[in-house]
Amino acid sequence: MAEMTVRVNERLVTLNAGTRLREIAARVKPDADLVIYNGHPVDDDRLLADGDTVVLIRRGEQPDPEELEAAMVARHTPGVHARLRRACVGIAGCGGLGSTVALSLARVGVGRLILADFDVVEPSNLNRQQYFVDQIGQYKVEALCATLARANPFVQVESHRLTLTPENIPAVFAPADVIVEAFDRAEMKVMIIETVMSQMPGRPLVVGSGMAGYGRNNAIQTVQEGNLYICGDGVSEARPGRGLMAPRVGIAANHQANQVLEILLGEDLR
Repeated sequence: MAEMTVRVNERLVTLNAGTRLREIAARVKPDADLVIYNGHPVDDDRLLADGDTVVLIRRGEQPDPEELEAAMVARHTPGVHARLRRACVGIAGCGGLGSTVALSLARVGVGRLILADFDVVEPSNLNRQQYFVDQIGQYKVEALCATLARANPFVQVESHRLTLTPENIPAVFAPADVIVEAFDRAEMKVMIIETVMSQMPGRPLVVGSGMAGYGRNNAIQTVQEGNLYICGDGVSEARPGRGLMAPRVGIAANHQANQVLEILLGEDLR
């Protein structure tokens, strides 16, 4: 009889052609109350095909590490996780943009993140950055490493507590497939753009520009200029009377994170 290979809870299983979903669920995890088939939860039975991905979850159960990783990425399009876990993304700055980008990329399973920031967590950061009251006074790279480990312990995080300069940026982010700019100050944004464009030609750089205040959701967009991707509305700078707030900063940050995914995965796995 012909055979096929199906990935079940991150393990490759060889099955006879014609095996049905409910049959393998009953065999592997009969107490599962959530069945995710090729990235989507299903309630019905169906024939399995070669290359299918099945994740079986028992709600409230603490799975072993291998099953945990499979369950965490179960809602991905098949093929996405294998490619993301091989990727490396550098994040320059761990404030409102950088901490949010890092958390989003950790949650989707990017295999390696390189964080760089010199600052400490302050009370004024808590209105928009991915930190907590008990982390006040900690260096941001250290606090963010701890948060990312709680969200996804399978991501390798490399942290650099330093001020980024044209002299150290190429070395710090040398392994990165994509670099994310997440600075507050305009002159630092210009500096990293010039550095990456001149010293790391061809390396994709995703920057943020314009996300102060609130409202105008659809004004935030992504514009591409060669290997440079600019996310934001391009005009709304923080100033007296217009501060930085979590919702709009989060929209811009996730534009950046989503753009990173498109660079890493292309358009074929959307």
